[in-house]
Amino acid sequence: MSAEPKTPWRHRALLWVKRLGVWGFLFFLVKGLLWLILPWLLARGIFS
Repeated sequence: MSAEPKTPWRHRALLWVKRLGVWGFLFFLVKGLLWLILPWLLARGIFS
């Protein structure tokens, strides 16, 4: 079994993709919650 050592650029790229994935998940989570909460608040008459 040959273990290929990770090159520095590959390691940095993988970290960048992971970080982007976390921020992307959080962005769409907040966006989805706002899409649910804002119409509910409008229907309740909180925002006129």
